[in-house]
Amino acid sequence: MRYLVLFILFLTPFHSVHAAKPSKLQRNVIFMVMDGTNSDALTLTRWYKGTELALDRILVGGVKTYSLQSGITDSAAAGTAMATGLKATANMIGFVPEVKDGKVYSARPAITILEAAKMHGLSTGIVSTSPVQHATPASFTAHTLNRDGYDDIAEQQVYQGMNVVLGGGKVSLIVNDKGQQKQGPTGVGSNMPTYRKDGENLLQNIKKSGYSFVETKSELKKVKHLQVWGSFADIDIAFEFDRMKLAPNQPSLAEMTKKAIHLLSKNEKGFFLFVEGSKIDWAAHKNDPVGMISEILSFDAAVQEAVQFAESNSNTLLIAVTDHGNSGLTMGNHNTNKSYSTTPVHDFIDPLKKAKLTAAGAVSLLKKDRSNLKEIAKYYGLEPLKESELIRLKTADNVELELAKQMANRANLGFTTQGHSGEDVFLYAYGPGKPSGLINNTDFPTYISKFLRIPSLKDINQSYFIKAKDYYAKKGYKVKIDFRNSYNPLFIAEKKGTKIIYPVNKNYRIENGKKVVLKGVNIFANREFWISSDK
Repeated sequence: MRYLVLFILFLTPFHSVHAAKPSKLQRNVIFMVMDGTNSDALTLTRWYKGTELALDRILVGGVKTYSLQSGITDSAAAGTAMATGLKATANMIGFVPEVKDGKVYSARPAITILEAAKMHGLSTGIVSTSPVQHATPASFTAHTLNRDGYDDIAEQQVYQGMNVVLGGGKVSLIVNDKGQQKQGPTGVGSNMPTYRKDGENLLQNIKKSGYSFVETKSELKKVKHLQVWGSFADIDIAFEFDRMKLAPNQPSLAEMTKKAIHLLSKNEKGFFLFVEGSKIDWAAHKNDPVGMISEILSFDAAVQEAVQFAESNSNTLLIAVTDHGNSGLTMGNHNTNKSYSTTPVHDFIDPLKKAKLTAAGAVSLLKKDRSNLKEIAKYYGLEPLKESELIRLKTADNVELELAKQMANRANLGFTTQGHSGEDVFLYAYGPGKPSGLINNTDFPTYISKFLRIPSLKDINQSYFIKAKDYYAKKGYKVKIDFRNSYNPLFIAEKKGTKIIYPVNKNYRIENGKKVVLKGVNIFANREFWISSDK
């Protein structure tokens, strides 16, 4: 009977709120990632919501997530695999190792599916609740050997010429003239971005390039045309439960997704949109079940927007996936060792329902002397608070982690790690050419390129990025790299009155003083310049 119900659910149509007449030529891809989500987190969220998730109705299979070097991937390697179709190692963004005799001896940049879509005339965009320079969105839009290279990632994104960019990360676009660095949250698997160190104000460049630059939900609503760049937080957009109460001027992930789809769909050729619910992973690293539920619900609402568009635009392929598991969340812990078969659902859910804010949101209101700890605990749903619990909060090195630990105990939830986990994850898809069954995370670009009817990344990869030194040396040029500005090295090629300059992270070269726009950005890594070929 259960299987019959599931089958009926898969066949049940969605009710669309989007009205559009698709062009026969238009093909659209919406690729959505809920970062760091294991299966029990989805189950828990469904029970919390009380009804099915939008995701449930487009479940089609599973995805293997391992990296080139480990059974447990980081977000950079996972994002690079999904974006390029090639396995990578930890921390690499849009770079893949070159292997000889089973050993990694170098690395080269690899074209991403977003870059390929843009090259073939589609509009492109990214949406995230993290800084847009964070590992997963960066993997589709930039190329660095280290995910913490936020300055380089931000600059490349600005010069990629994407049509829509919505998320956090304003701090990586600006220079702080006060000399102090903006510090972000810690303990989420990576350092956070800081103010730019190279002296380049990318915000000015964004505005000069014709973008509408917006910083609030109301400003985003007023945008009618491309291009648009929305930076709604210095670092990350607030967790959804917190956003509604503490940062209402920030848009939700669903609102950003809906706006991006609306604007990008004006291109008759179609669009490629990347969307990430970034902070499920962040909450999972802190073992905060309330934060995880908050962000899964937020992501699910964005999926609902995407499905509604895909239903009314039959030439749209929607894919939603987790890049990797995180935390090993389980419904059931030591409390239920002997009672699991008789533990009612409300014993898991009722404690969680009391929370008004996530652990991070509650702690953001904590006074330095911790004099309002009881109030903070109440915001997080820990009420009434036992004396022993209060003492642990008062003496905790990290109040946020202690809050989460106490909530997990009350809700009978277990965690195996504060890091990633290596399980296969769910695959969700809707539309023509959708993947199904158990696939690898490197398979996505193949499905997408076939659907978009563009060459495979494998066919264009070697010619998209070439080594500048080799290319110009073969043509008889004298070549050098100018390091006078250590943050912005230049590749220079000279021959018989011709001087060609490639600035790092830009999408152009300068030939005898004249700017020539290129199809890709210039990359510098391991003392090597990579440029996009003229072919």
